[in-house]
Amino acid sequence: MNRRQFLKTLPVLGIGAAGVAGASYWPEQGLMNQCLSNLPESATRHPLMQAVWKGIDPAQVWDCHTHLVGSGDSGSGAWFSPDMDSLWHPLLRLQKLFYMNAGCVHEAPGKMDASYIERLHNLLDGMRPGCKAMLLAFDWRHDTDGRPVPEHSIFYIPNAYAAEMARRHPTYFEWVASIHPYRPDCVEALEQAVKDGARAIKWLPSAMGIDPASKRCDRFYDALAASGLPIISHAGRELAVQGGDQNDGNPLKLRRAMDHGVRVVIAHCASDGDDIDLDQGNNGPRVKSFELFARLMDEPRYAKLAYADISALTQFNRAWALKTVLRHGEWHSRLLNGSDYPLPGVMPLFSAGDMAEMGLLDKTAVPWLKEIRAHNPLLFDFALKRLLKLDGQPFPASVFETRKFFEVAEHAT
Repeated sequence: MNRRQFLKTLPVLGIGAAGVAGASYWPEQGLMNQCLSNLPESATRHPLMQAVWKGIDPAQVWDCHTHLVGSGDSGSGAWFSPDMDSLWHPLLRLQKLFYMNAGCVHEAPGKMDASYIERLHNLLDGMRPGCKAMLLAFDWRHDTDGRPVPEHSIFYIPNAYAAEMARRHPTYFEWVASIHPYRPDCVEALEQAVKDGARAIKWLPSAMGIDPASKRCDRFYDALAASGLPIISHAGRELAVQGGDQNDGNPLKLRRAMDHGVRVVIAHCASDGDDIDLDQGNNGPRVKSFELFARLMDEPRYAKLAYADISALTQFNRAWALKTVLRHGEWHSRLLNGSDYPLPGVMPLFSAGDMAEMGLLDKTAVPWLKEIRAHNPLLFDFALKRLLKLDGQPFPASVFETRKFFEVAEHAT
């Protein structure tokens, strides 16, 4: 595959080729994940490993954006659209191949659910004891009457499955529920999720058919504010999970949730795509989604309600925003680290070398990071972000010690 052919595959991975038009990008570590395990002793004892963990309490490290993937072959209820295995939908089929390879379950027919969990165990064992992954459930797309529409959904991960994995493996996992706010039983589902120990609610508005600015959400917002759980919501353009109305990802639409007192974690800092500037009306100009995100972060009334995760921010189509995010020190206390796993295992999406070329990473760290990534993409994501610096200033430790943010709900009244 030459560079031109590679660029044509980028939409399969959820990236527009325009994001790298004119760049010299080529996958630094090849196209496919080798799925190695157990770091070599030389990498484990490397001085950079000490630097990565210096000043960090591993018990406070909860990766807040870890996708739970499965086919339901364990009886979990997890589901993929049949289109992802269909020859009539070659792009979806290829997309699934990349994601399954990233999670190292592409060669586990009949054991996908178990293999995915086992791989996460292996990766977390390669971190420091106490680190956890927060597993994301994912609700069906629903219509405006609150009815599930599987025929227009790409995948489904039941709350019960995510909760069971966290219950069964408490040293490895916490979990995040996914509840569509148009559901007639949305409040009851939230109450059950709270009882089962959910730490947050996950939304991907375009794929799930959610307009966060709709009054249909108000009943759910009121209950959510009372529970203390935050929403982790994708914002900006979404290509990795196809379908739906991209306008639902407009960051400004999340104001309605915050105006009801809900803490909102804006995933990826809305660092891809553009949206209508609704502050200038429904026919306002289109501007970068990131610009609208920044506006929310800078509004004083949302100082204790607007947060963001930095998941996938080192992905090459999003990395342009890194310098701005690093430069805004006043945002750092409201940033939360997540990996967007299994995406760090999709080899074409990330490049430590590119981070060095951008002046955000010491070039001497690149070989070590590449070795880490070949064995442990989860650790690679964490280590890369820990080593990033702009004018000598890194992300503070608080960005990675996310546990305290998600434990606030325990004290909600």
